[in-house]
Amino acid sequence: MATLHQPAFDSSPIAVRRARPDDAPVCGRICYKAFTKISTAHAFPSDFPSVEVATGVLSMMFAHPGFYCVVAESGGQILGSNCLDERSTIAGVGPITIDPEVQNRGVGRALMEAVLARSAERGCQGTRLLQAAFHNRSLSLYTKLGFDTREPISAMQGPPIKSPTPGYSVRPARVSDLEECNRLCRSVHGHDRSGELRDAIEQRTAVVAEGERRIVAYATVIGSFGHMVGESNNDVQALIANADAFLGPGILVPTRNAGLFRWCLENGLRVVQPMTLMTVGFYNEPAGAYLPSILY
Repeated sequence: MATLHQPAFDSSPIAVRRARPDDAPVCGRICYKAFTKISTAHAFPSDFPSVEVATGVLSMMFAHPGFYCVVAESGGQILGSNCLDERSTIAGVGPITIDPEVQNRGVGRALMEAVLARSAERGCQGTRLLQAAFHNRSLSLYTKLGFDTREPISAMQGPPIKSPTPGYSVRPARVSDLEECNRLCRSVHGHDRSGELRDAIEQRTAVVAEGERRIVAYATVIGSFGHMVGESNNDVQALIANADAFLGPGILVPTRNAGLFRWCLENGLRVVQPMTLMTVGFYNEPAGAYLPSILY
């Protein structure tokens, strides 16, 4: 078998199969190398700071029953991987990564077509992803595969604000909050993210903001791997201001929401990377404030 640094990309066809937990170490190395190479080439920080972090994320996803994950192989060698979050009625794609040594050979298309076929087979209302705005090739590929550009997103990072917000109480989310949070998400987006939220409550990363004795905002994680929903900008700002840190590359702020974007800048956060929210299938303009996750 060829090593990671000597890709066996000869005349062998690309085969896509379901990922196994023991694929995670190889896929983690590819993921780290791919993100680091493209980000460094455009003077942006990598989404994954180390091979270990990338491997840990993929290990979780490959083993989780709520994710459908695939790898692409040629000549018996893994060339890349992709994942589909199936925990809610809208599916989320990513991370998709291909060994830089075999870029532009159709591997990315094969991996994307595999998860889109899976989403269609399951009858998902829609499929979404967050695309690195500086990556022209992926923008072109996703558009050709049917994705529509919906929203410019700014990944933002900085020191925690830690400023109490009068009129709000922020606390850990409980299982008993699930339906109220789902109703809030449906009122803003037209769908809920119940499976993801339930996982976050069980993992004790989810938080809610209460105003006037009711939940007005919630977050699964305050960082790129979590999403946030609120009735208004003030509601999500209460959660952001209470956070101890912004995990991963940072929080993902819809750039068109000028009020929220400006508030983040005024409170010491800075833009570290531009991204693009892209969708296939069901989508409606959000009727409130929100932060997407890195998956959607």
